Amino acid sequence: MRAIVYETGGDASVLHLVDRPVPEPGPGEVLVRVAVSGVNPTDWKSRRQGPPAGWQIPGQDGAGVVEAVGAGVDRNLIGERVWIWEAAWQRPWGTAAEYTVVPVRQAVPLGGASFGLGASLGIPFLTAHRCLTAGEFMPDGLHAGALTDHTVLVQGGAGVVGNAAIQLARWADATVITTVSSAEKANLAAAAGASFVINYREQDVVEEARKIAPDGVHTIVEVSAARNAAADVQLLRRGGAVCVYADDGGDEVTLPIRPLMAPNARWQFVLVYTAPTAAKAQAVNDVTAAVAQGGVRVGAEAGLPLHRHPLADTAAAHREVERSVVGKVLVSAAD
Repeated sequence: MRAIVYETGGDASVLHLVDRPVPEPGPGEVLVRVAVSGVNPTDWKSRRQGPPAGWQIPGQDGAGVVEAVGAGVDRNLIGERVWIWEAAWQRPWGTAAEYTVVPVRQAVPLGGASFGLGASLGIPFLTAHRCLTAGEFMPDGLHAGALTDHTVLVQGGAGVVGNAAIQLARWADATVITTVSSAEKANLAAAAGASFVINYREQDVVEEARKIAPDGVHTIVEVSAARNAAADVQLLRRGGAVCVYADDGGDEVTLPIRPLMAPNARWQFVLVYTAPTAAKAQAVNDVTAAVAQGGVRVGAEAGLPLHRHPLADTAAAHREVERSVVGKVLVSAAD
């Protein structure tokens, strides 16, 4: 099979297209013929650090068809269209290849949804789900109606996780306020389904959000805590939570103690790889349900433009994600 491999850390030039034997699925595993691989920031960050065990195929997320199963796995899964999550987490077999092997629970039925959609789920949607379910007021799981009467603030609604948070929150019937930095991004956030869009370069976020939610918001999905902490503190309702999933704009945050004590506020930090097992299983189930019900979309019409590359150009795909291109970057493994 053709696969992208790196054997040392560095910039995107360390990625090489090579021929490798097709792996055999072990007990409890499935072999998936990959159609599309999704590229995420953790892919290039891991690449810069170097492989943990001599070599690595990058790519946590993907979608394709089950071709073979290992011992103990139902053979009826062969031929199933699936989406894949965390393929390369503490394993060398990522999705930037024509085939990959993963534990069966990490190959989830995709139904009739597109492979492009399937490869876009993984890290972004599981992260967003955790951010929407970790707070005091928030349910453990999401479904239609789960967030009725809830107000969610998504900081950075044109980002990939921001887009996922908007879509999942709206699917669950929340009122969604989001912030963006331009008119173009405002259009994308609105296409994703945001109820209200605030351009933070032109408007006062606290003032505008308080007009919409006078009592504050139930949870904040936060991409840049260092920049937004002062506003977040003023926007939480009693028992509200700020769920921080990235460190854009600074790797340290300063919080005022008394203003957060009074409302019993919560600051929740989120890394999808180490999220509680039960919470992640719930997220996989809920994201799959959202896909089946048409609550999740990709493409510019869903606020998430797609940027596609052939497998041989995976380095270019990594570079796009590194420079924070707006939209989702995909690699077509079958090209």
